[in-house]
Amino acid sequence: MFRTVARLALALVALASFSLAKDTANDPRLKQSFRQPARNGWTFVHLEGQPAEIGFQHGYLMAAEIEDMLKVVALEQAHDQKKDWQFFRDAARNMMWPHIEQEYRDEMQGIADGAAAKGLKIDIWDVVALNAAEEWEYYVKQYDKEHGIQTSASMVAPEHCSAFVATGSYTKDGKIVIAHNDWTSYLDGQRWTIIFDIVPAQGQRMLMDGLPGFIHSADDFVVNSAGIAITETTIGHFSGYDPAGVPEFARARKAAQYSKSIDDFARIMKDGNNGGYANNWLVADVKNNEIASLELGLKNVTLERKKDGYFVGSNFPVNQNLIREETDFNPADMSLSANARHARWEQLMVENKGKIDIAAAERFLADHYDTYSRKEEPSERTLDGHIDLSPRGSLPWEPPFGTAGAVQNKAADAAMISHISFAAAAGHACGMNFKAQSHLQDHPELGWEQSLLRDMDAHPWTTFSITK
Repeated sequence: MFRTVARLALALVALASFSLAKDTANDPRLKQSFRQPARNGWTFVHLEGQPAEIGFQHGYLMAAEIEDMLKVVALEQAHDQKKDWQFFRDAARNMMWPHIEQEYRDEMQGIADGAAAKGLKIDIWDVVALNAAEEWEYYVKQYDKEHGIQTSASMVAPEHCSAFVATGSYTKDGKIVIAHNDWTSYLDGQRWTIIFDIVPAQGQRMLMDGLPGFIHSADDFVVNSAGIAITETTIGHFSGYDPAGVPEFARARKAAQYSKSIDDFARIMKDGNNGGYANNWLVADVKNNEIASLELGLKNVTLERKKDGYFVGSNFPVNQNLIREETDFNPADMSLSANARHARWEQLMVENKGKIDIAAAERFLADHYDTYSRKEEPSERTLDGHIDLSPRGSLPWEPPFGTAGAVQNKAADAAMISHISFAAAAGHACGMNFKAQSHLQDHPELGWEQSLLRDMDAHPWTTFSITK
């Protein structure tokens, strides 16, 4: 009798869970959203509606991936910043939340609600802390300094990404070409494979790469329906953070959504600038064939524009006042990753003047020439970064053979931007695969990553476009 009752109780629980899932799946907030099966390493997700609806769709469609991403970010922050997850939840609530406008509060609450509807134990502070993943390093270093906390962590930000934008006499058709590869830990990079097609009720439609649970691209490659393309590389060796400012992730998302011009972009990014995730932003406007570089420090901000020429990024600071006042960068040390890659970008721009197109951009992002050693040798000094192959690592952020480097790639020309489209390649653009188990066996000092590190295979370039 007891077994019969127990089986009946279990059946009723299962039926209730099924009914709840079925009811949620029919939620009217989901009707304009969908996700497609993975294609060449990428998952395409379409979101549409008011902020809370977009968030709910995102959280519901990507609940499993968000749960996984939370584990990754919590692990990385605990290892790198020596803080538990509650520290970041508290900072998200007490420091960041007052400076986030209602539209993005609603969207992030929607993400929490949508993920919870799929059974994930998550709340708004998890979502805000997740979105701030790229700027916590800046905040923690400032926090520790102000609180007299001694840590072994560097007081300056790490290097991420290689990018360029060109137009006029430098490109094959005289029109804009923009490209970027994301440098980060392989823990992040293996998951940085979402293509978001977002149709907000207000502002511009956006096509961007991104991470589960993030309202912004985070490595920042976005094209919008106003003909604006946006990317960036971080300012290497930078330090400084203003907790009274607007979080970088909120400004970056707003700029992607509401910019119709380079002026719009610069204004939005400068408004409330907190110094978090300080970047050299590369921006293009296909309507007038103009490109720009916005070097956005905390104290020093420089905007340059061109209708003929190029801008390149590889984490080297440009403005001399910024270098002196906000970094400990040494522009004379050509063995530094940022300087070696900068030199390579300059070589490629000169050698390919008048010939740059999407095919050239794809070659550039797969480049393994080290300008310091003058060899074809993938490492932290090559545009297609392979820190995992380097006996030097990328100190002080990544140790020798650290699991980091270029993790995915994007490129677009003027025609693609006009049609809200871009090409993307997951994994290393050179075609080299990374195998987690063999690497950890060879480097047991990296064993803290064991539970979440995955293989990262290279995939072919694939074009993604908005859905009709």
